[in-house]
Amino acid sequence: MNLLSIKDLAKIGREKPLFTGVTFGLNEGDKAALIGRNGTGKSTLLNTIAGRLPADDGTITINKEAGVSFLPQTIEFNADDSIASHIFRSHSPKLDTIRRYEAACSALEQGMTASAQAEFEQASSQMDMQDLWNYESQVKSILGVLGLGDLSRRMGELSGGMIKKVALAQVLVEDTKLLLLDEPTNHLDVTTIAWLQDYLAKTDRSVLMVTHDRYFLDAVCNNIYELARNRVKLYTGNYSTYLEKKATEAEIEANTERRIESVLRVERDWLMRGPCARGTKPKARKQHDEALINREKFQSEKGFTFEVAGRRLGGKVLELHGVSKLFPKGNHATGAKSEDSRPVIQDFSYKFNKGEKIGVFGDNGTGKSTLLNIIAGRLAPDSGSVVVGQNTSIAYYEQNPTFPDTSLTVLEYVKEAAEVMQMNDGTTLSAALFLEQFGFEGKIQHSPVSTLSGGERKRLYLVRMLLSNPNFLILDEPTNDFDIFTMNILESFLMGFKGCLLIVSHDRYFMDKVADTLFIMEDSGAVSGYVGKCSEYLQYRKMLEAEKEESDRATRAKQGAGKAATGAANTSSATSQSSSSPVPSASPDKKRKMSFKEQKEFEQLEARIAELEDELPKLEAAMQGTDYGRVAQASEKYGKLQAELESCYARWDELSELA
Repeated sequence: MNLLSIKDLAKIGREKPLFTGVTFGLNEGDKAALIGRNGTGKSTLLNTIAGRLPADDGTITINKEAGVSFLPQTIEFNADDSIASHIFRSHSPKLDTIRRYEAACSALEQGMTASAQAEFEQASSQMDMQDLWNYESQVKSILGVLGLGDLSRRMGELSGGMIKKVALAQVLVEDTKLLLLDEPTNHLDVTTIAWLQDYLAKTDRSVLMVTHDRYFLDAVCNNIYELARNRVKLYTGNYSTYLEKKATEAEIEANTERRIESVLRVERDWLMRGPCARGTKPKARKQHDEALINREKFQSEKGFTFEVAGRRLGGKVLELHGVSKLFPKGNHATGAKSEDSRPVIQDFSYKFNKGEKIGVFGDNGTGKSTLLNIIAGRLAPDSGSVVVGQNTSIAYYEQNPTFPDTSLTVLEYVKEAAEVMQMNDGTTLSAALFLEQFGFEGKIQHSPVSTLSGGERKRLYLVRMLLSNPNFLILDEPTNDFDIFTMNILESFLMGFKGCLLIVSHDRYFMDKVADTLFIMEDSGAVSGYVGKCSEYLQYRKMLEAEKEESDRATRAKQGAGKAATGAANTSSATSQSSSSPVPSASPDKKRKMSFKEQKEFEQLEARIAELEDELPKLEAAMQGTDYGRVAQASEKYGKLQAELESCYARWDELSELA
């Protein structure tokens, strides 16, 4: 089923068209990404499709039965709204029914009145009629994975990472078939990104997204749309396939360009001959030659392998001695006062050495930015000390850089830092040439900073910071809002950087390229170390989690066997004593009983488990056939149902403890 159809779409930018004649569509199950350099109009195109911006020309048709959910790059919210009201603000029939059922459960648990009982029965009946029990469990699963347990918290109390999670949850729980996602991985921790990647790869919903996360693109997408030269071009396949096709395309274009130039050398000589000779030649030939001369020239992507000389580091680079920092438990992001505090960093000591490239890994709220701010001298530790070497020059890249004077031109802004950059081979680059290395070419160097896009401003801030020639770089989420082109340049620069590097980034590909050691921020405030790449650590952590899960399962089984044996012994003892005087039994510990809502869920789970246990053997039989199409379909369905059955078993075990 076709969900989205775009024809001849056009949008005018601040000086020229951003895109024209854009025509493409999405069918059910398509997973597509929109890529291109900063300023080409990727976010504008998504906002136009979502109806946030008007199109200057063309048509956008969205299937009415599909519905669309949009995650913008900048989240808009009411600070006084609760998390629940923000997530469930849309009014689809499914969500309305679930909201009514949740409210009925709450009312019934507060008091067993006739009206509450009647409302609960009606809401339960609607849940049955619309078959929403599984959908409700999916919503709960999404909220649980994103760490959104307390839905009563106000949006204004949340950190940037939590706000992004709430916005993401709001999009994912909506009853729609088309997702438009603008930089969905920005401000998320690596754990959440890995979960989102798996969710989008497996969901039946169609996806059109803008992202610079190359691992994410490879794992999720089956189509890549490149926005360049005001046009959108389709490359079928994931990001790796796109790169292969681009390389082949570039080689063909370069060969074509060489052939055209060879022809033009002959034709230019012909055109420069006397007027008599020209007059006898066909007019069509002259027009053809003029068209070749005025053609759009092929421009190959630049490769960057430059290294800067950098300032000399002394024997002492930077040392941390017993550094600790506490924050209120409630919410340190808002500065809310609380007598009850928790350690974000606890008794951390480390001695940096020349040339170290260290990534900082941790979930949102574990104190990554806090550690960077302490090292950069922007935040004082509660205890311990930071000792900076005499020759150490620190440059700190903030997540959200500020520009005091946006009326300055791009070139004027960077010249405030330095006129030239000393390279490692002894040569120098002027500020203008250094800007060109980072994609600021031609007229844009003389444009005011105020005219740049968000990604372009951050790239400019990075250039100015590097021109100050630091030897200790601290980068806090440098990849947010950068395009893949800029990411490649930055990776090349950092890989050749001779000083110390400390970096926080959610981009696993980027971290793998530039960092070879990790600081692991623990929930307890401890900071541990891991020698290796980010992706290697994630695999290591998965292995530990699997081992722990297996150990917990074995422990539960052992405890269950022990309880059964104890129960049998107690029964035997009670039987033998029944003929004598009665023995008073010890009063058991009070155990919470099932709520009405949980009881209904328990009944639904039993029915669903029975259905799944009947269905799986049928699929196993279908997987043994010779019709490979049907075998593939059966195999895919089997995997989904097997995962659902395991989830049902786990939840049934939890509820059975209350039965």
